[in-house]
Amino acid sequence: MREVLVKNEEFKDSPVGKIPQDWEVKTLGDCAFITKLAGFEYTNYFDYSQQGEVIALRVLNIRNGVLDLSDIQSIPRKVSKQLSRSSLGKGDLVISYVGTIGEVALIEEDERFHLAPNVAKISPNPEIVRSRFLLAQILSQAAQKRILDLSTLTSQPALSMSRLRQLMIVLPPIPEQRRIAEILDTVDEAIARTSSLIIKLKQTKTGLLQDLLTRGLDEHGKLRDPQAHPEQFKDSPLGRIPKEWDVSDVEIQFDITAGFTLGEHRRPRNNKRKYLRVANVHRDEIVLDDIAELEAEDHELSSRLLQKDDLLIVEGHANPDEIGRCAIVPAEAVGLTFQNHLFRLRCKSMNPNFALAWLNSEWVRAYWRRLCGTSSGLNTINRTMLNAIFVPISTQDEQRSIVAIIDTYKRRIRTEEAYLNKLKLQKQGLMQDLLTGKVRVKSIK
Repeated sequence: MREVLVKNEEFKDSPVGKIPQDWEVKTLGDCAFITKLAGFEYTNYFDYSQQGEVIALRVLNIRNGVLDLSDIQSIPRKVSKQLSRSSLGKGDLVISYVGTIGEVALIEEDERFHLAPNVAKISPNPEIVRSRFLLAQILSQAAQKRILDLSTLTSQPALSMSRLRQLMIVLPPIPEQRRIAEILDTVDEAIARTSSLIIKLKQTKTGLLQDLLTRGLDEHGKLRDPQAHPEQFKDSPLGRIPKEWDVSDVEIQFDITAGFTLGEHRRPRNNKRKYLRVANVHRDEIVLDDIAELEAEDHELSSRLLQKDDLLIVEGHANPDEIGRCAIVPAEAVGLTFQNHLFRLRCKSMNPNFALAWLNSEWVRAYWRRLCGTSSGLNTINRTMLNAIFVPISTQDEQRSIVAIIDTYKRRIRTEEAYLNKLKLQKQGLMQDLLTGKVRVKSIK
């Protein structure tokens, strides 16, 4: 027996539109038990300071169909057992119902999770609907729209349990539910593997970058080893660096220019000029999706036109980790100008991509975190601080070799990210086809 996807031609009308003849529509309350954490349970029993063995799932722990456990609170197991109605077991679903509405995920372990406020439990009746299929149904665009329609949209969006129970779910026969879930699981597994690989590649790149920018490469293209050959290194303001290297600073190594100060006089009228804003300058990448315009005369513009391989540095940001983020100007951005919350750095002799790597390095990021000032919630840096940043100087050949290694990792990461996006689009298409019955899963001999 093998399974194939077949375009369906036979449909019938239903409360949610056309569905296959042998499918049905039920409310979520008809095919699952739904409950939430009671107010008295939270008030009388929850004390996160106890840090128990059971994770209390909050809204922030549910993201894009999976659990995000990067920030957790927990309760003792004995408390979870006392509150059995709101405890979670394998096969249950959790869904957010206040604030961020409709985030849903599947529980795959017993006795590890418990409901927290603003998260509801959905326990499917396995004779009517399978957990993984129900997860896919609730994540679908159609179900998410129905959830939004059932919600109360005020300053704090909310979905009551009674309304959640009214959510209409499209149900194929159980065998087809299982096959649909298996197909989507296969794509999910590929997405998870690729996402994990991207994270590992980025971690490896970060660690390697630190080594490349402090140890450099010897004449054989290998990382110098400060443990095996301490005689090859010397003390410097940057710590131990290769003896052949020098230490300079930004003021010496770059021509620095500030961008246009925005205001009413810059509202585009007769001399419209496209310019880059802080939002266009990500770390290591210029994003050209949304380009604004300003007013500037030719004589004002000439000194602020961007050239290929110019560097742009962000001067102010609410997040201190984003201060000083740097990107290199690609060919597509040549001829644009830039706003005053960006500094343009033009290399005098350094390899621009080597300079980019250094200015985004952990050493420079730590420098900005130490020195940046805060005004009205905005962290800022100034020209004096920028000028004073130390810069390692190696030979041009070594800089090129270091950049080549970095570029190899960047290309691999970009390739995997493109593949990840392709998988996500593939899943969207499959969900649209399989969960509406436009395409059926058939078993053939």
